Parts: sequence; structure tokens; C-alpha cells
Amino acid sequence: MNKRFTTCAAAVAVTAAALISAPSASAGTGHAPTQPVVTQVRTVSAFDYASGDAPENITVNPDNTVTLSMLGSVANKAPTLVNLTPSGHRTTLATGHAGDQITGNTRGRDGTVYYNLQSDNASRSGVWKLPVGGSPQRLAALPTDGLPNGLALDTAGRTLYAADSLKSTIWAVPAAGGRATAWLTDPALDSDPDATLKLGVNGLRFHNGAVWVTNFNKGTLSKIPVTGDGAPGRIHTVTRALANADDFSFLNEHSDVVFAAQNDPADKITVVYPNGTTKTALTTLDGLASPTSTAVSGNRLYITNAGLNAPHDAKLQRAAINLGRLLTP
Repeated sequence: MNKRFTTCAAAVAVTAAALISAPSASAGTGHAPTQPVVTQVRTVSAFDYASGDAPENITVNPDNTVTLSMLGSVANKAPTLVNLTPSGHRTTLATGHAGDQITGNTRGRDGTVYYNLQSDNASRSGVWKLPVGGSPQRLAALPTDGLPNGLALDTAGRTLYAADSLKSTIWAVPAAGGRATAWLTDPALDSDPDATLKLGVNGLRFHNGAVWVTNFNKGTLSKIPVTGDGAPGRIHTVTRALANADDFSFLNEHSDVVFAAQNDPADKITVVYPNGTTKTALTTLDGLASPTSTAVSGNRLYITNAGLNAPHDAKLQRAAINLGRLLTP
């Protein structure tokens, strides 16, 4: 999430072994491939930036609808959490207060939606849940001087992990509700003190028994195993080649291949392989405009674009993943 405005934003049958394998180092780092990894890029829905509709995060639901976090703060409007159908029908699930931000969101198996809300009001800042057919409820408070960002639920559905971009911390919150605890605070999660926009740990996903995170200033993607007693294991940095790294997603639940959004000024979607090599998949030539997050469903790739720079082209894009090219050096 590159937040210049806040610091004052089926899959095709392939064997599991192939999906988690990485190409050789000859794949290069950060160079566009001869054949595209991602094709058929199109805009699914365009948003009104002036009304605060700058999409920050996305979850694809089993019914092919998507849940989007709209920042609001880019236009001094209230943030919203919305559901968007494939036909474009929009339903507002939750609305915050002007000046607050709804950032990361995720979904439980029972359909409960969880989301982070950043606020300078101690009664609102924290991790929230929206049960199916219910009303928003705060699960845990978070510091008002922090910036809760990426959010993920563990496989068991018991623990939520929230990245705090200003506190160099990953918070753990019981999904049933309770106090947030600092699961990990580490220099690897720090921002760069010399950066104009100081943002550390940013995107966050729970995948294959580990918490994975990006760091905006350091340009890293890291894997942090969750040990048997729930504590963080040793941090493994997969790559340091993701300048302005925002949120990301995995090819599927078996694969460690990542589609990472690189926000302004990088403005790229980059594929990261388990051995740390990268391929540029999309750029501004494909219509990217401050990409904040990605999501994968089958061979479809979704990209949220906040449109932070004029002409503020905030939108949701969808594309097709070329699996043959993706998994070939």
C-alpha cells in the first residue's frame, strides 16, 4: 500500500511438483519475457477516485465475486468495504469514518469477512469482522499511531496476522476476538529511515504454514515459518528485487510462485519464483496505475489499481495467466 496521503498507498492441470518448482537463474531478474506471462488484460470495473474509491486490497470469493477495500482518504471521504459481482453490481458491506482507512481484507471459510481499519480514534482502530448476515464488530484494537496493512487468516481459521507498516510489527489476533499481540517485531520489517515515504512491512499472506510479507521500502518478499507452538521461525528473504512492494498473491495453495504488486513509482506486477528470480508480468503499458494488490482464481489474475497519480485511473483489472510461459524458464 502506497500511503503518501496517510503518513501526515483449474487452474490448468499441472502437477504440484511443477507448480512449486522455479526456473533456472537464466530466467533473469526483472526483465520482461519474450512471451507474456499474463495476457488478455482488461478493466473489469473503473472507479471514481474523487469519491474515495481507490482500491487497496482484494479477496476473490467462491462465488466469483470480489471483496474490495476502498481507501476513501485519498479524497477525504469515508472508506468502504464493498462486494463486486462479475456483472459489476456493487454492494457496500461496511463504511468507516472520513479520515480512517480500510486496508487489508480476507475471508474465513464460513464467509466471515475480516478487515483492518486504520484510525487515529482509539475506539475504531483495529481488526474488524463482518459475519455473514451480521454487522461489523471490532475483534481487537490496534495502536492509533500504527498503520495496519496486509491481513491474512491462518489455515485453521484461528489466528489473523496483520502487518503494521509503521510499527515494524506483525500482529496476531484471535479470530474469535481478543487482545492483539506483537507476534513479530524485527528489523526486517522496518521502513527505511532515509525514505521520503517511510513504510516497512506491507503486504501479508498466510501460505503453507508460514506468514509471507513484503517490505515497501526494502523491496523484499520474506517467508516466516510458524513453529509448532505458534511462534515465528527464522525469516527467509526470498527476494530483494521488489521496489515499492505492496500486496501479493500465490498462484495457488500448492505453489510458492508469487504475483507481487509494485506500487508507485515502480508500477509493475512481478512474478517471484521460489529461488528468488523474477519476471516482469505487467507494467504501465498494460494500464497499471498504482497497483496495490493481486489475487488469483484459477488462471485469472486480478489487480487492484489505486490510481494515485493523475488522471487517477482507479480500477480493477483482470487478466489470464499463461501457465505454460509462467512455469518455463
